[in-house]
Amino acid sequence: MTTNSGKGRGSFPSNSTPKKAGLKPLHWIKVTRAAQGSLWADSQKQEDQSRPPDIDIVELESLFSTAVVSKASGTDKGGMRRNPGVNKPEIVHLVDMRRANNCEIMLTKIKMPLQDMVSAILALDTIVLDIDQVENLIKFSPTKEEMEMLKNYSGNKETLGRCEQFFLELMKVPRVESKLRVFSFRITFSTQVQDLRSNLNIINDASREVKGSLKLRQIMQTILTLGNALNQGTARGSAVGFKLDSLLKLSDTRARNNKMTLMHYLCKLLHEKMPELLDFDKSLIHLEAASKIQLKLIAEEMQAVNKGLEKVEQELSASENDGAISVTFRMALKEFLLTAEAQVRQLIVLYSEVGRNADSLAQYFGEDPARCPFEQVTSILVVFVNMFKKSREENAKQAEMEKKRLEKEATKEKINSISKKDSIIDGNRLSVFPQSK
Repeated sequence: MTTNSGKGRGSFPSNSTPKKAGLKPLHWIKVTRAAQGSLWADSQKQEDQSRPPDIDIVELESLFSTAVVSKASGTDKGGMRRNPGVNKPEIVHLVDMRRANNCEIMLTKIKMPLQDMVSAILALDTIVLDIDQVENLIKFSPTKEEMEMLKNYSGNKETLGRCEQFFLELMKVPRVESKLRVFSFRITFSTQVQDLRSNLNIINDASREVKGSLKLRQIMQTILTLGNALNQGTARGSAVGFKLDSLLKLSDTRARNNKMTLMHYLCKLLHEKMPELLDFDKSLIHLEAASKIQLKLIAEEMQAVNKGLEKVEQELSASENDGAISVTFRMALKEFLLTAEAQVRQLIVLYSEVGRNADSLAQYFGEDPARCPFEQVTSILVVFVNMFKKSREENAKQAEMEKKRLEKEATKEKINSISKKDSIIDGNRLSVFPQSK
């Protein structure tokens, strides 16, 4: 009689189906000899209470087979047999999987049929597609290699993945990436032009305010007078003017007591002699905003607008040969160009005016625009204004403290005076009515 004492825990009966080579192995470290007192030694006794459950080898094969179960096998995800006649064809992926996955994620965010998306692109419909969506569509436009790969695919195109289907739909539109870039320019054009116009107007306004400020002119003359008084008898004296950045040195020149700077003294002098000049900064409304604008960046943005408009005109010309698919696109683009070209012409005129005004601002202070450009002029003026306001406020605070000190001393003196008067009265009373001994 054959015994089962040599079988390990979880072994199959002698009449069970042997393990098939197609199962995935469990990479464990095998114990060949059970140590006395271990659970493995106890399990070999095959006691009823420690017997393992019977293993369904068919189920095990279906779950841990090394071979991929084909959909054509008629088995669904739950391992159940299906009718081979209703099997879905396997999806074919031609595009790099990472790019395809990212593309599909992008498409789920747009949430519209591919044909509707293409129609919105050709209509330049900014209500249906926003700038972020259009930029993503540009990012996932098919490359030449991807287009060639899809064109050469001879299989059933309906079995292709969603990314491939998206590429095929875009490929129906000639130069689709170029059209998408035109669409992107169309969306951002109004904001870009508006921002440019706003910055250009700020520069013009700031230049006009500074050159038109009589109060600032009088303060500059006062500073010149102060400087010549301090530099009298030296090579720096008898100046007819001074470099603009000399304004920043007013706070560096300190009084002998080290408590006051020349800027404090300027504010004190104006407060006593010409107090109406102290608020000169109130008329320089656009100065600080203008100091944050870089003319170089303005020039680059102007160039970008002009290049963008050229690309629009080039695509419009090229689309004349596209046929019926680009009819709506051409109509929408012509309508956009009518207003865009007029706005750009106005912007060019304004830009030229700003260039002249920016140079004239430096020249107003006797500076060479090439060496002291608009950005430097405005930044110096902003620092000067802030230093002036700070010194003015510190003077006012010091004056208030001095006023309180004098009031406190006057009150103290008054109290002392009253005390002395009371002492005199008490002394007189004692002399008239001497105390009896």
